[in-house]
Amino acid sequence: MGALESRRRLRYDNAPAASLQEEIKSLLSLNGESFIPEENFDEKSPFWVLNSVSEEGIRRVMKRTVCAKSVFELWGFGRTPQELQSSLKNWPVENMVPYLTRDSTYKINIYTFNKTLLHQQRIQKIDALEFLPFQGKVNLKNPDHVFCLLEDYGSDPNCIPDEPFRIFFGRWVADGQRDLIKSHSVKKRHFIGNTSMDAGLSFIMANHARVKPNDLVYDPFVGTGSLLVACAHFGSYVCGTDIDYNTIHGIGKASRKNQKWRGPDENIRANLRQYGAEKSYIDVLVSDASKTIWRAGAVFDAIITDPPYGIRESTRKTGSQKEIIKPPEDYGGESHVPVSMAYHLSDIFTDLLNFASKYLVMGGRLVYWLPVYRPEYKEEIIPQHPCLKLISNCEQTLSSHTSRRLITMEKLKEFEYTDELAHLVESKFSPYQGHNSFREKYFSGLTKKTGMQEAKNLKIEG
Repeated sequence: MGALESRRRLRYDNAPAASLQEEIKSLLSLNGESFIPEENFDEKSPFWVLNSVSEEGIRRVMKRTVCAKSVFELWGFGRTPQELQSSLKNWPVENMVPYLTRDSTYKINIYTFNKTLLHQQRIQKIDALEFLPFQGKVNLKNPDHVFCLLEDYGSDPNCIPDEPFRIFFGRWVADGQRDLIKSHSVKKRHFIGNTSMDAGLSFIMANHARVKPNDLVYDPFVGTGSLLVACAHFGSYVCGTDIDYNTIHGIGKASRKNQKWRGPDENIRANLRQYGAEKSYIDVLVSDASKTIWRAGAVFDAIITDPPYGIRESTRKTGSQKEIIKPPEDYGGESHVPVSMAYHLSDIFTDLLNFASKYLVMGGRLVYWLPVYRPEYKEEIIPQHPCLKLISNCEQTLSSHTSRRLITMEKLKEFEYTDELAHLVESKFSPYQGHNSFREKYFSGLTKKTGMQEAKNLKIEG
């Protein structure tokens, strides 16, 4: 089956670069199939041709993807209408016949990328396909089969050619799940915080992690539970921890405009209830990610998280650099508020990878965001671990000088005690200390940008 992926990058530009390819790869591998693109594959093209993919397999992918828009069985393609016609005539008739019978109904849609056609132009293009052996009746409202003519006019809106660069024709198979981005929008969610993850990115992370029904998924920096909502949608059981007592219990100041305090039922469980996924909710706990609370052993099928970067949320862990003072013997500890201290980003990622190596099942995946200062970025700064293999690394640009990388890793070997000390022996496993200054670099860039803008304004006024 020739499968044509239609991706409108401009319709959803919140996804990090290359995330579509990695999402499709992950979902295909979940179904035991491989990502085999056409020769001269161009990742930036709005249309992708995939080879050797079964229709059943691609339908399962489209039931989950939020990046791909539609998929078609490709019948023919070319650079000109003549080449398209020649290609269609070479398509085996026996493959067409089941969809062109007299007792069936059909319609033909025209999709163009980077150009809008007039109605009359669309009709002319449809009439030019009269050489195809359609025998059924046209039904524009509820047809049995939908066929599509797709034209690619490039990606430069300032230089649109008169004729398309490539033309495709095929049978529509399925659409992606972009409606999930709207239906699960944070704007409509019952319980949100300052750093609630965007719905689209949450579903992308869940797909990268290959979560499936009855999996157990864990988020060690759970916040308001956006990632749990996405994983629960795909049937996984979800749980999480966070050091912030108020967030876990849904109390304190609200993050919404014109609302001072959180309501009585603003919590993570209420979010899952809102989307009919409360049965997938196990629980969330107040806990420090640097000090594990779990019994030893492989427990989780996936670990998906967005650690704090120190920008909108501080990076803290329990502990004190001061001399430890022993409490009195009669102290009950009922109202104890633990002292917290700075939790460096390099330590956060070292602890996260060590935790994943211990508590992920074999083949389980760790998916997380890594903030980077773009001028200093290089592949070597991606945290590594002897038990985990890097599967993908996608970038989402935050500003001209900062971005975050969506890192996906898979557990390939069981944890041994020596693995936890690997960073002391091999340099490639040593934590990159440059991550610790991300906050300073982030704000220094903003300060520089603000200063330049102020100088520009003064110059204009002068």
